[in-house]
Amino acid sequence: MKDELTRLVAAALKILEGSVLPEAVDRSWISIERTRDSSHGDYTCNIALRLAKPARRGAPEIASAIVAALPASSLLSGAEVAGPGFINFRLAQTAHGAVLQQVLREGAHFGCSSAGAGQRLILEFVSANPTGPLHVGHGRQAAYGATLANLLVATGHEVHREYYINDAGRQMDILTVSTWLRYLERCGEQLPFPSNGYRGDYLHAVAALLYAQRGPTLHRAADLVMSALPPDAPAGDKERHIDALIERMRALVGAEAFSAVHELALSAMLADIREDLAEFGVQFDRWYSERELSDSGAVEHAIETLRARGQLYEKDGALWFRATRFGDDEDRVLVRANGQPTYFAPDAAYHLQKRERGFARLIDVLGADHHGYVARVRGALAAMGQPPECLEACLIQFVSLFRGAEKIPMGKRDGQFVTLRQLRAEVGNDACRLFYLMRSHDQPLDFDLQLARSRTNENPVYYIQYAHARVASVLKQLAARGLEYDGRLAAESFELLQGPHEQAALRELARYPEVIAQAAAARAPHALVHYLRELANAFHTWYNAATILTEQAPLRNARLALAQGVQQVVRNGLTLLGVSAPESM
Repeated sequence: MKDELTRLVAAALKILEGSVLPEAVDRSWISIERTRDSSHGDYTCNIALRLAKPARRGAPEIASAIVAALPASSLLSGAEVAGPGFINFRLAQTAHGAVLQQVLREGAHFGCSSAGAGQRLILEFVSANPTGPLHVGHGRQAAYGATLANLLVATGHEVHREYYINDAGRQMDILTVSTWLRYLERCGEQLPFPSNGYRGDYLHAVAALLYAQRGPTLHRAADLVMSALPPDAPAGDKERHIDALIERMRALVGAEAFSAVHELALSAMLADIREDLAEFGVQFDRWYSERELSDSGAVEHAIETLRARGQLYEKDGALWFRATRFGDDEDRVLVRANGQPTYFAPDAAYHLQKRERGFARLIDVLGADHHGYVARVRGALAAMGQPPECLEACLIQFVSLFRGAEKIPMGKRDGQFVTLRQLRAEVGNDACRLFYLMRSHDQPLDFDLQLARSRTNENPVYYIQYAHARVASVLKQLAARGLEYDGRLAAESFELLQGPHEQAALRELARYPEVIAQAAAARAPHALVHYLRELANAFHTWYNAATILTEQAPLRNARLALAQGVQQVVRNGLTLLGVSAPESM
C-alpha cells in the first residue's frame, strides 16, 4: 500500500513540475508513514514540508496542489491537507479487501519483498568460545541472529550465516588444563582448583571421557602438579597462576598429550553447542575455525596487507598496528615479541577474508561490551583498503534471569549458572525465542520464567499462538456444524466487513509487509513481536465481539476469509521468529 501511495504522490509531483515546483523531485524524498491516530486517516506524507524551502512556497499551498493533482485510484477514498502541510490519505474499503485477497493468495509468501535483491551479506552470530555450554546470554544472541537472518531473507537479501569458532589461544588452554585437573580428581588426587579455571560441572563429563580414552596414562601426583607455582588469588595473581599451571601440564604430559586433551575438550564442547543450537532451531551455513584461518595463511596475508600499506611498525620487539590513525585511542599490538599474534590479528584477518569472499556487508552480532572492538576492526578494514562502513555491529545487551523475585547468578566459570539448554527445558523453545526478542537488542532484558510458563493473556507467546489456534478451532466448528465456506465467493462479500473491529483487523493485516521491511532494515526483530501482539489483540477483540459462523452465508464467507487471513499472517510472523503456530492449545 505504501508503494501505491508513493506512486500516486510521484505522479502528482510530476504534474506540478514547472509550475508549483521549479524542478523535478527525487522519488526518494517521498516518505509515506502510518498515521498515529486512525481518525486522521490511514497514511500520511510530509513531502510538502520538505519542498517548501526549495520551492519557495508555503507547505500547505504545495500540499493542496499535490492533493489536487493526485491521479484517481480505486484504493483511495480521499486525501486532505492537515496541520502545517501534511497530506493524510484515507483508504477505500476496496483497499482493505485487496490486501485480504493478497494475503489469501500469497499465503506463506505474503510480506516478502525484493527490497534487498542483489545484496550479499554475511551474518556472524553467537560465536561463543567453545569453553563450556551456551548460557542464557548466548541464547539471546542466537534468537536475535537467527530471526534477523530470516527477516533479511524475507526482504530479498542473500544471507550467509556463520559461526566463528574461537578454537585457538589462551582460553582454550585454560579449558584444557581445567579438564586435566578434573581428570586428576577422577584419578584420586585432591588439589585446589584454580580460581581462573573453568569450574562448571560440565567438565566432569569431559574428564570422564578423557579417562575412558586414556586411562591413567595422564595421571600425575598433585604435589608434582602444584609445587612451586605462583600463588593463586586472593593471595596471589590468578592470571600468573593459571598460566603457570598450563605450562606445568605441558611439561608433565608432553606436547602430544596436551594437544590431545585440547582436542577432546574442544570437540566435546563444540558438539554440545552444535546440538543445543540445532534443537533451538538455529542453523549456520558454515562453522569457521580460527585455527583454519591461521593455517590457511589468512592471518599472514592480513599482516602483509597492512605492512604493504604502511600501517605497521616495530617497537620493543613487537609488531604494532597504527590504530590511532583510524580513531583508536592507542596503537595496538598485532604480533607479540614472542612471535605470537594477539587476538586482534586473526579478527582483522577474518573480516578481511569475509570481504574477499565477496560479501558486500558484514554484520556481526556481538555482546554489549564490544564497542571498542567494533571501532578497532573497522579501523583495520580501512587500513587494509576496505570501506569501514561495510562492517555493521549489532550489540546485544545482557539478560537477567529471574525465578520469582530471585535473580539467578550467571558466570561462565562459576559452578552455578543457567545454560540455554536448561532454560529451554524449563519454558520451551517457543517461549525462549519470543521472550528473547520482546525487547530491542540494545536494551537489557529481564527474562521472567513464571510469565514464560504461564497460559494467560499476559504471556505474549500464549496470546499470539492462541489467535492462530482459535482460527483452527473455528474451522473445525465449521465442519462439525455442517456449514460451508466458499473461498471463491468470499471476495465478493468483503464489503460486508464494516464493523470497527473487523476494520481494525484489516488495517493490521495491511501493516504486515511494512513491519517486515522496517524490522529488517532497522535490524529490529522486536518490531515483529510487537506487531503480532497487536494483530492478535485485534483478532481476539473481534472474535469476542462478533459471530464468525453466522447463518448468513455471504457474511460468514467474508468473516472466515478475514479469520484465515489473520491466521496466515500470524503463522508467517511466528515462522520468521522461529516460533511454532499450533492448531490447538
